[in-house]
Amino acid sequence: MKLSDYARRLGISYRTTWNYFKQGKLNAYQTHTGTIIVREPEQSVGSGAAIYCRVSSAENKRNLESQKQRLLDYCAAKGYKVGRVVTEIGFGVNDTRKQWLSLLQDRSIRLIVVEHKDRFTRFGFNACKVLLNNEGRDIEVINASRNGKEDLMQDLVSIITSFCARLYGQRRSKRKTEKIIKELQDDKDV
Repeated sequence: MKLSDYARRLGISYRTTWNYFKQGKLNAYQTHTGTIIVREPEQSVGSGAAIYCRVSSAENKRNLESQKQRLLDYCAAKGYKVGRVVTEIGFGVNDTRKQWLSLLQDRSIRLIVVEHKDRFTRFGFNACKVLLNNEGRDIEVINASRNGKEDLMQDLVSIITSFCARLYGQRRSKRKTEKIIKELQDDKDV
């Protein structure tokens, strides 16, 4: 398929795929007319992979693109055939995210790759993993947390942020959350 079609299929820019071609990361060749043709990879164990990227607010949209790029680079290095790229803006404690739910329901996806556990969901990650494993599917986290205490603190911050947003509205929730986090950290120092 043409390089532009390949880029569209992966959900990445043409320029990124062009860079992949120049770096030799793609199984592709250039015709005498200059058209770049990407060869379809053989179906392998890594086929049917999807990447999932999420940020909590539109303010972090730049982070969403860099997160997507890191995951695409990781999948290319591992040899995974990425069939779907899902990006979403929403809270991790919200279990009604449309893109996330459609990814969970798509049985053609054999592997879901995420950067951190909390990018996929704040709570119930292990339950999701077990349920997907029962269907012969899996979730791969590329940056696993080293410290359970970090996860617990991050979960607490997520809950506070979510409830503050519901109680006080989106704008005030950020200030309230920062105030509560500061009080928690000050209390930890005592």
